[in-house]
Amino acid sequence: MIRPAIMFCTTALAFSQTVAAEELITRGPTEVVDVMDLPSRDLTLTPVVEGLDAPWAFAWLPGGDILVTEQFGTLRLVQDGALHPEPIAGLPEVFGSGQGGLLDVSPHPDFEGNRYVYLSYAHGTEEGNRLRVARGQLNDHRLDDVEVIFEVSQTKDGSQHFGSRFLWLPDGTLLVSVGDGGNPPRAYGGSFIREQAQNLDSHLVKVVRINADGSVPSDNPFADRPDVRPEVWSYGHRNIQGLALDPVSGRVFASEHGSQGGDELNRVEPGENYGWPLATYSVEYGPERRLITPHQALPGMQDPIAVWSPRIAPSDQVIYTGEVYPDWTGNLFLTGMVVGQRPNPDAPSNPGALLRVELDDSGAVVLQERLSIGDLRVRGVEQGPDGYLYILTTDPEAFRSPGGFNGALWRIEPFAE
Repeated sequence: MIRPAIMFCTTALAFSQTVAAEELITRGPTEVVDVMDLPSRDLTLTPVVEGLDAPWAFAWLPGGDILVTEQFGTLRLVQDGALHPEPIAGLPEVFGSGQGGLLDVSPHPDFEGNRYVYLSYAHGTEEGNRLRVARGQLNDHRLDDVEVIFEVSQTKDGSQHFGSRFLWLPDGTLLVSVGDGGNPPRAYGGSFIREQAQNLDSHLVKVVRINADGSVPSDNPFADRPDVRPEVWSYGHRNIQGLALDPVSGRVFASEHGSQGGDELNRVEPGENYGWPLATYSVEYGPERRLITPHQALPGMQDPIAVWSPRIAPSDQVIYTGEVYPDWTGNLFLTGMVVGQRPNPDAPSNPGALLRVELDDSGAVVLQERLSIGDLRVRGVEQGPDGYLYILTTDPEAFRSPGGFNGALWRIEPFAE
């Protein structure tokens, strides 16, 4: 069912005022930050493994082995600090094009007992595809008994905006982010596909919550409403690629891509609406920079706790709980794949960075710092079992070139005192 809010969204999308990016900073309740204006430091990195092919995500197994997804459909194992020469066998077929492919990976919280590994991936063709979640048992360097436990409710065309980040909650349920399917003129059902963000009868542009076997938790916020997909946990997002849980407060944080700036950090709660595309700091792609909507905030919709413009392209995040960097305990770290604005259209792509965000007891942002990592695109960040932070990177230019083998996994070294 297309809800009345969608009709309003169509009106908002017709708003065509041209506006300078700096004028947007004066609008809305959340301060808009230019990441290049933040205080910055250079990180010292130690390589763990190199030669990865378009890596997207990584996760530790009990015992210290690391799983790494490569976007074009391979799952790799890092064992004793070395990359296993052969991909793990038994994976499902993926649609590896554009932003589609093999995406997130996560072991089940009780992996030692059941050997389950969870994968998110794009499935289908350029003409019709959707995000899927599958699980299989990892045995002898292969996945056995692979089964699809969730798939997005409708197919779309094109290869943009799959979202696709996992987060296990303390109760053993799994959050999965789903992107909005693409930029205009990408359409679905007679309107821009991004309008599905406000359609609760669609999995597109949502965070969904499922049990470990793919079934629907009975306490999901819309589980009893027949006009809503029961897996929906929150909505009004654009393209979340970062989810993190604060183990102290229990809060869930999400970082999501905006459109030509307007990237957001949100504190996500079940049943809430985060505004896209009715309320956003983003603008349409293109030199005219037309506003997507005149609204940066609307009643009944949750405001972001941080906004970045120009872009940072946030793709992963983690809340640090270790002791290796004692001044950083409790801080949120998020990856910026491409930070700032190109000096001119012909300039090479900007490198990425890691952002450090301090939060107060209420979950509000109190400080941000840019941690530079050189001429690299930062795709993933995780805390290792040894208490160190690790990042996953690719070359900033050829990051989606199959056979490029320019991806790497790095350990972040503490600052010298």
